[in-house]
Amino acid sequence: MHLNPQVQKPVYEILCASGTAREGAGGALHLEGSGGGRLSLLPPLDYAPFVYLMTRSYLILTDSGGIQEEVPALGKPVLVMREVTERPEGVWAGTVKLVGTTREIILAEVKDLLENPDHYQAMAQAKNPYGDGCASQRIVVILDQQLRAI
Repeated sequence: MHLNPQVQKPVYEILCASGTAREGAGGALHLEGSGGGRLSLLPPLDYAPFVYLMTRSYLILTDSGGIQEEVPALGKPVLVMREVTERPEGVWAGTVKLVGTTREIILAEVKDLLENPDHYQAMAQAKNPYGDGCASQRIVVILDQQLRAI
């Protein structure tokens, strides 16, 4: 979670009011909801642990443009809590969905992905519009061919 206290305050107020909270290691706050759900609020992480946690997640909710680009490579649905995005390719490909900022709509979209395996799989298996991760191998082949031709 962002370190800005103006961001943290409403998050803590909303989430802590709906369950019990306990502090964890490294500044984490673990919340246990009445329905048995779990949520951990973490301070900003270094890149590698952050990517590890995203790989272990079922779905991603974000307003970050960078995360919209990276998560499709992990095969996770991305719900973007914005009205518009400067990265529409993910929306067009079906791996990202704009859900806006209305609580009821966000909850309905999360519920849909949790309860509808077909919708989940359609987003999780959509083709990554930002590439297939093989660009560096292609560049090596082209450079090798060009250097051999000299």
